[in-house]
Amino acid sequence: MKISGARLVVQALEDEGVRYTFGIPGTHNIELYDALADSSVEPVLVTDERSASFLVDGFARSSQSVGVLNVVPGAGVTHAMSGIAEAFMDNVPMVVLACGIRSDTGAAYQLHAIDQCAVLRPVTKAVFQATNLSDVYPMVRRAFELARQPTPGPVVVEIPANLYMLVQQAPEIQWEGEPEYNLEADGDLVEAAAKMLVDAEHPALYVGAGCRSAADGLVHLAERLGAPVATTVSGKGVFPEHHPLWLWNGIGNQAPQFVQKIMDNCDCLLAIGCRFSEVATGSYGIDPPEQLIHVDSEPEVFNRNYKAALTVPADAASFVEALLEVIDGECPWPELATSIRQGHAEVSRARDAVKGTDRVSPFHLFSTLQRVCSEDVVFTADSGNGTFLAMEYLRLNRPGCFLAPVDFSCMGYSVPAAIGAAFADREREVVALAGDGAFLMTGIELLTAAENDIGLVVCVLRDGKLGQIAQFQKIPMNRETCSKLPDYSVEQLARGVGCRYFRAVRDHELVGVLTAALDVSRLQTPVVVEVAIDYSQKTFFTRGVVKTNFWRLPWGDRLRMLGRAAKRRL
Repeated sequence: MKISGARLVVQALEDEGVRYTFGIPGTHNIELYDALADSSVEPVLVTDERSASFLVDGFARSSQSVGVLNVVPGAGVTHAMSGIAEAFMDNVPMVVLACGIRSDTGAAYQLHAIDQCAVLRPVTKAVFQATNLSDVYPMVRRAFELARQPTPGPVVVEIPANLYMLVQQAPEIQWEGEPEYNLEADGDLVEAAAKMLVDAEHPALYVGAGCRSAADGLVHLAERLGAPVATTVSGKGVFPEHHPLWLWNGIGNQAPQFVQKIMDNCDCLLAIGCRFSEVATGSYGIDPPEQLIHVDSEPEVFNRNYKAALTVPADAASFVEALLEVIDGECPWPELATSIRQGHAEVSRARDAVKGTDRVSPFHLFSTLQRVCSEDVVFTADSGNGTFLAMEYLRLNRPGCFLAPVDFSCMGYSVPAAIGAAFADREREVVALAGDGAFLMTGIELLTAAENDIGLVVCVLRDGKLGQIAQFQKIPMNRETCSKLPDYSVEQLARGVGCRYFRAVRDHELVGVLTAALDVSRLQTPVVVEVAIDYSQKTFFTRGVVKTNFWRLPWGDRLRMLGRAAKRRL
């Protein structure tokens, strides 16, 4: 029997249980798209490969499955690079079917001919190149396996166009796969960590997205230790944020005073599934105790930014389970819980006191969203104020409900990521939080949602600026340069791509507008809500990052910047 590489790819996708691929067909991979048309895998047409990569990212993060990106050589790959790099930096499992140019002609200067594998290697876990038909099936299956394994990330399979197109004698398909990868915690290291934690007077937990598999165990561990729990931005929801021991998304200068005060007493910090990245630490604005225990499935992250007293290479779930077996009893924590509760209440009172007059206050936007949305709603945020507002205002009780571009921080992420999350589960509510600058980049992808009867709500946070950049400019420089957006009609753009449109200008309008928007989205219709947002109150994150970086400057530069700001104010 003879077969094409396209048919082998489809067979591999079907055997992996893939439901969708996302991309745009081109001359090089039309045979693959033709084969997909006769399969159980649905190819979804998007408007732009960059959006496709964000869409695949959102699909993967919300569903805990591997997303599949299907792109043409050259421009298709380079357009998608932003989302591939985001997935690499944020550890999102993704398989990229990067079609290659023909490898059988020997001709130079072919259409789309660049060394795309060299371009992709720095932002992927691995790049596989098929040279003959027998490579195709096992390479695709291996790509899925590797994308899932800790630490997850994007894996590329480049298949030359001629292997898609030409029919050859079918190779014998052999695929056994590797045993499930699980980095078990070393018993001696677990015992050492347990001793450090039990001996500490004020232990604390700091957990990232790598703890998603350990979410249930983290609650028991925190309660046994009587320890407050902070998460990274990416780890939001890994620990239930209505639990009395939940502290904040972040520690150090980027957190409120009550969080800093509690963490100042910490004499042993257990960090699991995190890398102490720049965003997570508020520009490295944290000061962990000497007794730092760092647990991660990727040993390369140890001691990169903060020296640890003990490092434990292990899967988070394995480590937490093993630690619970050696830590008995439960430390009393009512006094700590009271301090945390009072701290959160003080922050809420201060926010509630900021009443919107001619604009919507963030506190009322996010509190209303949580009131009218279901508990398992997925929120997607965008690079900038949207991410940090959502991080600080939303209270989430499970992982996979907050999708944001964190360590690569791509603008334009939220809308296509929300569409991807909605594809993953059409019954689940999805709300995108897009800045008006980010909406200009990828808002047109809502055409894909409308075409595929995908219901979701996109809140366009409208302030007419690149909001966070304008704040970063205003604080030290006392002026804003090139951060004001040209005016445009959100309504016309929304209606032009098949969406319903609503608008909220004041706080009291939110309940009615958002309830109506969600009702329409449940009818499998995408909805855009233009929100006149008030950014006058800076997030804790923004204030913390500015403070951290200012005090890191040499004295001469501090005085120069202060003098410049004062002069311009006068």
